[in-house]
Amino acid sequence: MKKSMKPAFFIAQAAIIAALYVVITYFVAAFNLASGAIQVRLSEALTILPVFTPAAIPGLFIGCILANALTGGLIWDIIFGSLATLIAAIGTYKLRNTKFMYTLPPVLSNAIIVPIVLQKAYHMEDAYWFLFLTVGAGEVISVCVFGFLLKNVLSRYQKTIFEQDADSVKKEEREEVLKKLED
Repeated sequence: MKKSMKPAFFIAQAAIIAALYVVITYFVAAFNLASGAIQVRLSEALTILPVFTPAAIPGLFIGCILANALTGGLIWDIIFGSLATLIAAIGTYKLRNTKFMYTLPPVLSNAIIVPIVLQKAYHMEDAYWFLFLTVGAGEVISVCVFGFLLKNVLSRYQKTIFEQDADSVKKEEREEVLKKLED
């Protein structure tokens, strides 16, 4: 956690991220894309958020636990699927200063762990490498495509969204706009 980040701000950011993860997963589950051998869990695009704030790490983990539980996941899926997302979030945070490498931890952790969960918990008899490829492909779509796009959009508003002193930034922007209007 950043030294200057207040605990309430950290908790609020984590809670918002957890809620977003749940809502997006729930929406995608309605189209049968949130779990199974072929999954494009769009909420995994949020795993790029540790690039902006460490609060995303617990937010994504809690969001994944809740999403897996609310969409009918088995206990092993809730535990190990959520751990895959936790590992992904930590990896993304560690690689936050790289160009594109921060997208790899979510892809790899889910491509490696989720196929085992699918085989053991759901008794999917597909070959591990088939599940590795299908889950990995879904993660590439969610993280490397949508997550990368999300990161580029959020980068423009990083100070406003992720920094505590966003009110002072907004105040400065308002004052600047008012000065221009007066001139």
